Formats: sequence, C-alpha cells, structure tokens
Amino acid sequence: MRGFIGRLAYLEPGFDVEHTVHRRDVDKAIFEKRTEAAYAPPSKISFGPFCLLPTQYLLLEGDRPVSLGSRALEILTALLERRGELVSKQELMARVWPNLFVDASNLTVHMSALRRVLRDGRDGRRFIVNIRGRGYCFVASVDVSGHEN
Repeated sequence: MRGFIGRLAYLEPGFDVEHTVHRRDVDKAIFEKRTEAAYAPPSKISFGPFCLLPTQYLLLEGDRPVSLGSRALEILTALLERRGELVSKQELMARVWPNLFVDASNLTVHMSALRRVLRDGRDGRRFIVNIRGRGYCFVASVDVSGHEN
C-alpha cells in the first residue's frame, strides 16, 4: 500500500486522475456499443410454412401467430442460427438456462413442444434431427431476409 501511495506523490502536476478514469469508462462503453452493433440479427427467418421474427420473439405460421413458450422459441432460434450444424445439448441448455443447473429432461420437454408445434416428422416435414446422445440439427431449407440495424 505504501508503494502505491508513494507513486501517487510523483504524478505530474495538473494530472487529472478522475478525468482519466472516467475517460476509460467512456471508451469502454463506446467499444461495447460498437461490438454489439457488429452483429445485426436477421429480421425474418422463413422455413416451410413458418416465419420467425427473432427480435420480436414471434413465430408465425402464414400470418397467424403460433403459441410457443419462450424457452422453446430460444431453442428454435439457436438451431436456426446454426442451421445445418450439430448443436450440442450442453450448448442449448447453457443458452436457454444460463447460469442455472437444470436436468436434461427440461430440454427434452421443450424440444418436444417445439416439434409438436412445427408438426415435425408429419406430412413429410422434417425440420429438426436428433443426433442421439449428442444434440440437434436444423435440417430444413431456410430463407433469411433483412437485417436490423
């Protein structure tokens, strides 16, 4: 502690510590704002008869809103963001339940609700494939349009 106080005594006259500390906070805020703006989510993701409006947390079938819980909607968003790729169960659980410990059965329940709403596996529809014991993959063709600023 004494060494630190001793160093303060040698600061140049006119050095404004408060301004310098405040300036760093401002610079950090500007940097964070710039990096947030680097990723602009799509405004509309269409697949089959469905359309996801991610920033509105809304799933439509045609022009009709589909009743889907927020956790299932978050799972769908995560799968669509990485369509064609395996998304592990651990990744999905970390995204849907951040900083919480939940049993894997929670993911199964919400995935089942999602598949039921999408009628996945019926009438020749296939949107989500389960890679047993590893995770899920969104396999249907997707049309991404528009980006929000």
